[in-house]
Amino acid sequence: MPKKLNSPTIIKSAGNKPKVINEYVGSVNSKTSNVSIAHMQSPGGWLEPGQRPEFDEYTIVLDGCLKVESEADTFLINKGEAIITYAGDWVRYSTPNKNGAKYIAVCLPAFTPGTVHRDEE
Repeated sequence: MPKKLNSPTIIKSAGNKPKVINEYVGSVNSKTSNVSIAHMQSPGGWLEPGQRPEFDEYTIVLDGCLKVESEADTFLINKGEAIITYAGDWVRYSTPNKNGAKYIAVCLPAFTPGTVHRDEE
């Protein structure tokens, strides 16, 4: 049976500045463990700790620019572009431009604080 979700749940973010995470589907808002879907809005200059998650993450930038660092490369993902990061790989996200970024993040399986494995701050 379909399940309508009337609104997202705002999730507390990690990083040096507040970022808005609106979780539509995931362990908090829909009690879904196999996938999470969130709309992110991060301010310019936002930087979160690196992480080595247990999930794949599919990210589509809707506006602005998202910087994605791995152990081997650094990518600037602009409006209309996407990136896939894979479970077990180290990654760090930030928004270097003054206007920040808006993007959709899909995690398989769903994001949880216990499976993100952030670096010590």
